[in-house]
Amino acid sequence: MFAEPHDPGAHDSVRPLRWRGDALDVLDQRLLPHETVWLRCADAESVSAAIRALAVRGAPAIGIAAAYGAVLAARAGNFIEAVARLRAARPTAVNLMWALDRMNACAVSGADAAHLLAEARAIEAEDLAANHAMGRFGAALLEQGTGVLTHCNTGALATAGFGTALGVIRAGVAGGRIARVYAGETRPWLQGARLTIWELQQDGIAATLIADSAAAALMRSGAVQWVIVGADRIAANGDVANKIGTYALALAARHHGLRFMVVAPAATVDMATRSGDAIEIELRDAEEVLSCGGKRTAPAGATAWNPVFDVTPAALIDVLVTERGVLCKPDGESMRRQFGVTHA
Repeated sequence: MFAEPHDPGAHDSVRPLRWRGDALDVLDQRLLPHETVWLRCADAESVSAAIRALAVRGAPAIGIAAAYGAVLAARAGNFIEAVARLRAARPTAVNLMWALDRMNACAVSGADAAHLLAEARAIEAEDLAANHAMGRFGAALLEQGTGVLTHCNTGALATAGFGTALGVIRAGVAGGRIARVYAGETRPWLQGARLTIWELQQDGIAATLIADSAAAALMRSGAVQWVIVGADRIAANGDVANKIGTYALALAARHHGLRFMVVAPAATVDMATRSGDAIEIELRDAEEVLSCGGKRTAPAGATAWNPVFDVTPAALIDVLVTERGVLCKPDGESMRRQFGVTHA
C-alpha cells in the first residue's frame, strides 16, 4: 500500500510526458532550461529515437515512454518489431525492459491496443504513486535542518512526476526537514545544472549548483549530511548502477562520515542480475566529453572514454528506499527478503 508524503501537492508541478490520444508528447530535455519544446511522437520509432537521443531520460520515464511506444506499435500493427527496437534503445535502464515485458505479456494474453493503452496508463500512475511513497519514506529519515547533495536529475523529468531522489528532497523541504540543497552539475550532459536546478526553481525550492569536482570539498565543509541519488539498475546483492560520478560520491561520503541514500522504484531492482559486475554499462559518443554545450573544448586528435553509468558497491550504501519501504545496509540476504529470490 502506498504512503502519501507530508503534502502530496507540494512542490509538484513538472511532468515530462503527455499522452494526447493519438501520440505521445515528450518534453525535450536536451533543450532545457532555455527552451521548452514538446516533441510529438506519433509512432514507436519516434519514441525509440527520443529515448536514444536523451530527449526523454531517467529510468522510470524511459519505461513509461516505451510503454506508450508499444501502444503506438500495436495500433500500427508492428508490435513485435517495434518493441524490439524500443528494447535496444538504452541497455542499462532496467525499467525499460520491465515496462516492455509487462506490455508484451498483455499483448500475448490477447490484449488489443485499447487494453495496452490502459496498461501504459497504469504503469505511469503506479510510478507517480510510488514516487510519493518514496518521498515520504526517505524524508522521514532526515533530521531537521539537514543539508543534502544530489546528482544528475532524479526528479519529475526522470519519472512520471515528483521524482525518486528529488522526490525525497521535495518531501523533505515540504516537511521542513531540509535546510540546504546542493546539486552537482553532472558532466557531460549537465543534467544537474540544466534539469535539476530548473525543476527546483519551478517549484520554488532554493538550491545551489556545484561543479562535480567540488563535491568532496563541500562534504568536508559540513554543509551536507546526506547524499541522495537515484538508480538505473539495482543488482540482487544491492550494487547500484547510476549516473557516472555516483561511485565517487559514495566513496567521498563514506570518508567524510555522510550517509548515502539510493531512491528508486522496485521496478529498478533486477534480481536476475547477481551483482554490479554483470550490469552492462552504456558507452556513448566520445564527442560528448570532448565538447561542452555543443562547443568543442578538447584539441583535435584527443580521445575520450565516456561511460554513462558507474556501479556503486552495496557496502557504500546506507539506505535503499523503494515504494516498499526502507532497506538499511542492503546486501544479498536483505534484498532477497524484500524483492524475492535471485534467478539463475
